This record gives sequence, structure tokens and C-alpha cells, in this order.
Amino acid sequence: MVRENKPPALERRVLHFIREHHLVSSQDKLLVAVSGGQDSVCLLHILVKLREELDIRLHIAHLNHQLRGAEAEADAQYVSELVHQLGISATIEQRDVKNYQAQQHISLEEAAREVRYTFLAQVAKSIGTDRVAVGHTIDDHIETILMHLIRGTGIRGLCGLQPKQIRNSLTIVRPLLPVSRHDTADYCHHHQLAPRIDVSNLSLAPLRNRVRHQLLPLLQSYNPGVSEALLRTARSVSDDLAFLDKEIGQLWGEVAQKLENTIILDKERFLGLPSALKHHLLRASIEKLLGNLKDIEARHIEEIIDALAKPAGKRLNLPGGLIFSIEYDKYLIGTDPSILSPFPSLGAECQLKIPGETLLPGWRIEANILSREDFTTTSFIKGSVKGLRPFTNYSSPSPWKERGTEGVWLIDNLFTAHFDRNKTGDKLTVRPRQPGDRFQPLGLSQPKKLGEFMIDIKIPQAWRQRIPIVCSPQHILWVVGWRIDDRVKVTDNTKRILCLKFERY
Repeated sequence: MVRENKPPALERRVLHFIREHHLVSSQDKLLVAVSGGQDSVCLLHILVKLREELDIRLHIAHLNHQLRGAEAEADAQYVSELVHQLGISATIEQRDVKNYQAQQHISLEEAAREVRYTFLAQVAKSIGTDRVAVGHTIDDHIETILMHLIRGTGIRGLCGLQPKQIRNSLTIVRPLLPVSRHDTADYCHHHQLAPRIDVSNLSLAPLRNRVRHQLLPLLQSYNPGVSEALLRTARSVSDDLAFLDKEIGQLWGEVAQKLENTIILDKERFLGLPSALKHHLLRASIEKLLGNLKDIEARHIEEIIDALAKPAGKRLNLPGGLIFSIEYDKYLIGTDPSILSPFPSLGAECQLKIPGETLLPGWRIEANILSREDFTTTSFIKGSVKGLRPFTNYSSPSPWKERGTEGVWLIDNLFTAHFDRNKTGDKLTVRPRQPGDRFQPLGLSQPKKLGEFMIDIKIPQAWRQRIPIVCSPQHILWVVGWRIDDRVKVTDNTKRILCLKFERY
């Protein structure tokens, strides 16, 4: 009789889970995070036994967080001896988590997590892989669900831990996710392994420990099957999210697009979506920008939803330095919505050379003085305005839709304008808008505030400070790209014409 050489029961479960979720590929290098505790030691021992069957090569990573003094040093020594016995290469280092916490002004738990995953990403890159295995078990999965419920992270938080998760450039895999903490303890005892005990896991200061030692036992007193109930909820939510993710994938390009470091949402189409898709698309947009949703709670999404009907110019600050801003026909999510403006950032006030050429950051300005006789009625457009052509594929609102206004003299586009030279004066400058600015838009009989004009004409708020303003010592002559001042328009009595042409370069 042929005896089958099958791995023991727990190893078979892990092997099946790895293959079911495609956690590793043949001939992959796999980084294994080993703290020295029972879960990570169990994971390492199982992967060593399965490495030939999986056709993978292992490398161990251990980080001393410098939080537990001699105990942490003993953990590092234990891992060093363990990998030596197993004949596996390893990277064992230490990082000052307390110092990082002070610099970033975050909780100790968050600081330790960020430092740890930065270390793992660096080690993974150094050995030529993007994949790290961690020892999270089903107990960690349940605790994570409860922590997300407490923090109010929304529907995605109810999924808990996933078999595979991408964190920036690192793919985190969890081969022990179907395994309980009790299983790993039995495995270590059966194989006479002696993992380290981290006494800090008994402290009630971290939220996870309070959930583990206080909340979960209390819930079990109400429902002994609460863990399975939470797992059923997580599976159900995962199915719903898979459907929503598929729907969201079809909305990219139609409702949402990513440009630079900003997500642009078409306002009309977005408002027409069902509520569930609105929430999910917002989360997906933020995740694309931040790489994760760890700091995004349900209240942040609800704050955005509540702001959707606010007027253009409204902004919300979000975690991760993101800003949600409302424009006339778009919503923007990004670190700096103004970068989507077709106008370059303006510096200090600059005097124009007339006649001649003036260079500003991103602009070339050409000034010419012409006689009335230099023109024919076919060499320029009188009484009509062509729409603004944006410099990127980020579409802009039409800046001016009136037609037939007397005195509009334009060549090709709204970045060339003509003025009565005798009315403009000699000392003209270009600058950004300033508080209290007023001008008399072409066609109006009275001046108005520049800010009101920009609102009326629906110039996006993020653009306003970048729009060049041509001025004389007396008043504004031209809001470049939109309208000249009525007091300097070309009329039938004009003898000399000042032509200003703005070009991007």
C-alpha cells in the first residue's frame, strides 16, 4: 500500500487557503513578518514546511520597535536563533517608534504600524519582492470588525481583514486568516516551539486589547455565537462591496476621473446616482488618492454628502490633507484643487512693456500699438466672443456667453484684446486680484466688485487668484480671458489701438 505524504491538518487548511486566494505564486520570494509571538512563529513554521509544495523562497523580517527595552531585544535574539536553526535569510533591525510618534503627532499604535510597514516595504524592495506574509488570524479579523464598528469607518470596515491587501507598494497576505489563535497555540505546543510572550498584549491601553479582553467577552455573554455572527456579517458585506466595486468601475470616466492628484466628479451625473453608489464612489475616490481608508470614517463621507447642495466655493477639509471643494458643475477631491486651473500661478505685480514683450511665469505677453487704419473689418472680430479653450483636458465653463456687445475686439480667442490707447495710459501692470478690486465690465454702465463679477460669470474659485488682471494706475482694464473694462473699449472715435495678446509657454 502506498502511503500518501499529506501535510498535517492545520498545514492543509493553510495550503488550501493560500491556493484559494492566490496569495503566492510559484517561484515567488515571500517576505515573512515574524515578531516572535505564537501566531507569527506558527506562520513561519508552516510556510517552511509548505515552501517546496508552493515553490517559494522565504526571507524573514523582524523589527524591534524599541518600546519594551530588554524584552524587545530578547525577541530579536529569539528570532535570530530561530531563523538560524531553519537556515533562512533574515533582516532584523530596530526603529525608534516613540520618536516617530512625536514627529507625526499620532497615537503610539498608529506610529508603530506605520513604522513597521515602512520597514517591511523597504525590506521587500531590497530582496526583490512586493509581498509580505503576516500572522493575522481569524481572532484578529473579528477584533478588527469590532474596532471598525466602534470608530464608525463605514460599510467597508465591516469586511474586517482581507486575505490580500495592497498597502501602497506592498501586498500584504494573511495565510492564517482561517486559523484561530487557539489553533496556533496548539500548533506551537505540538511542535515544541517556544514562542515569545508579549506582555504588552495584556495592557488595556490599546483599543485592540480592550476589544479583545473586555468587549468581546461581554458580547459573548449576550450571544455565545457572536463571533460567527460577525463573520457572517463580514461575508455578506464583502459580497455587497464586490457588487458595488463592479458598479463603480463602470462609472470611472463617465462620472469620475483622476487628473494629477485630484479626483473630478461631474456634479450633475454624481447627484443622479443612488445614495449607496454616491457613498461608495466617494470612498473609492479617497482611497485612490490616499492609498487606504484608515483615517476615513463614516462621518467624513456624511459630511461630504451633506455639503453636496452647498454653493460653489464651499470646501471641506478631510484627513490626509485632502480637500473636498464644490465648483459650479464639478466636485473636486484633492490636496490642491487649484492645480487643475488652466492658468499658471501668478507672482508679484509686473509692469508691461508697451510696445514690446513681457514674460511672466507661464505667460508671454505681446503689446502692440496700432492705428485705426491698420485694421479692416475682416482682420478682427467685432461684437462676438469665442469660448475659452482650457489648457488641459479639464473642461471649463464657458466664460462669457453674451453676443453682440459693442466694443469687443478680439482675434482668435479671449486671450487677445484691443483697447483705446488714449484711455489706457502708459503705465500698465499685470497682477493677481486684490481685496476690494472693482471694475466696470464691458456693456455695464456702473462698476461692480471683481469678486461679484467672478461669481456671476461662474469662474471656479480655485482659478480666481490665478487669473491675470491688467491694470492702469486708475482702474482694472481687463480680466484676462473674460472681459475688458467698458471705459477703455474701442469705439468709432478711437485713433490708436493697444493690442495685448497673452500666450502660454
